[in-house]
Amino acid sequence: MKSLHATEYQKFLDYMVAARKESGFTQQQLAERLGKPQSFVSKYESGERRLDILEFLDVCKVLSVSPVSIIERLECAR
Repeated sequence: MKSLHATEYQKFLDYMVAARKESGFTQQQLAERLGKPQSFVSKYESGERRLDILEFLDVCKVLSVSPVSIIERLECAR
């Protein structure tokens, strides 16, 4: 990961973790709702793997979070 984008991507991950916690889900519960192993959530939250856009939309849907709200937070933080 390039250092210029590493900070921005870390902010994205922080927002995704916060959204999960605010929605009251554990990693295991979110993974179950997504039909994925818990390691899927752990790996994207830690930055070990990246979410593609369709996965991002799926996570937002399960969390009942607007994807636009996450993107707007990122844009405001730039």
